Amino acid sequence: MRELGIAGKVALVTGAAQGIGAAVSEALCTNGVTVAGVDVNGEALRRLATRLPGRLLAFPADVRDADAVEKVVATVEAALGPVGILVNAAGVLRTGPVVELSDSDWRAVFAVNADGVFHVSRAVARRMVRRRSGAIVTVASNAAGVPRVDMAAYAASKAATVAFTKCLGLELASHGIRCNVVSPGSTDTPMQRSMWDGADGARAVVAGSPEAFRVGIPLGRLARPEQVADAVVFLASELAGHITMHDLYVDGGAALGG
Repeated sequence: MRELGIAGKVALVTGAAQGIGAAVSEALCTNGVTVAGVDVNGEALRRLATRLPGRLLAFPADVRDADAVEKVVATVEAALGPVGILVNAAGVLRTGPVVELSDSDWRAVFAVNADGVFHVSRAVARRMVRRRSGAIVTVASNAAGVPRVDMAAYAASKAATVAFTKCLGLELASHGIRCNVVSPGSTDTPMQRSMWDGADGARAVVAGSPEAFRVGIPLGRLARPEQVADAVVFLASELAGHITMHDLYVDGGAALGG
């Protein structure tokens, strides 16, 4: 197989402190990429940097703040060089029936999951356009394409990021910049575990829930964060050099092929 073609590049990864973002950061580092980890949780980010010395550098920032994002992107490029890969992995989850969902919960989810993707993508894309190269990968969710009970805010925010990333890919294609989406299903992360009741949470997710119109996972297991990270690295790499505006589901078949 050909080389990934990403060794020596600089990547900016949001939501890098834990879960899928941390797994993506580690996978990129393993493949010779220097990673600028961005997360609002500076302490957790610094712990990850300690685990990946010299390969991941911590740049604490809040993706909800457009000015802070612009500053951190400028700081990353001044310190590490041009960002060739952007991975939007920051995300939050608030659950509950729509009729009971508060305005603050709705806004909190969109502020990170949609606004944050816009802020970071815009700041990085402006610089990529000048260089006429780059790859952007947004981590969304299979919930963006399949209705979920009690997950309207999360699903809607992720659907927004899918549409945004595809539109961005169309606008940037003539500049040689590729924009793609990875949509995980249920993945063994702190966010997923926060939705479980008791020790049988994983088994219940795999089995599905007819009363909630939720198909289980045909492959019979949750995804590991590293498996989602592998898909992200592929789409960021030269192996995916002719792929753009694509939404890759990594969900064990839970969305029945999307």
